[in-house]
Amino acid sequence: MEQTRKTPFRTVELAYIALGTALIAVCAWITVPFTVPFTMQLFAVYLVLLLIGGRNGSISIAVYLLLGAVGVPVFSGFKGGFGALIGMTGGYLVGMLLIGLVYWLSTALFGKKWFVELGTLVFGTLLCYAFGTVWFSVLNGEKGFAASLMVCVVPFLLPDAAKLALALLLGRKLRPLIP
Repeated sequence: MEQTRKTPFRTVELAYIALGTALIAVCAWITVPFTVPFTMQLFAVYLVLLLIGGRNGSISIAVYLLLGAVGVPVFSGFKGGFGALIGMTGGYLVGMLLIGLVYWLSTALFGKKWFVELGTLVFGTLLCYAFGTVWFSVLNGEKGFAASLMVCVVPFLLPDAAKLALALLLGRKLRPLIP
């Protein structure tokens, strides 16, 4: 009798992870320059998590960060390299992984009900803001935390809420189409 080997990922999951990583990278390139650039990157993070789930979505985010760390120009402004990852806005990049991990844990515990997804993505975004702002404040010693919030978070509240709403709408419509 032939023994089958159990693999941690099916081929289709690996393809979804790769597509998720590519979507985040492409959306990071859609940029409006600012202290912390306005990008569609967070929209892609939300959509990837909603479409392929917390585990595979978190892996997509991690692969995206690793690609950027090794120098592939996947960050906003076609930047890449470890310096870009640990620079002033690097905390927001790492914070995206927090969104994925919180989403993964929450949906594993409470299921994929729309209110669980919405609450989890809002909470994860707040964690991302907090982590990124602390990081920014530490690296930019002349500005305090409150001043950093005004520069790095407040201008993004409405655009990020719109990105979340759009991702939830698209995610709900597209999820049934993904096997």
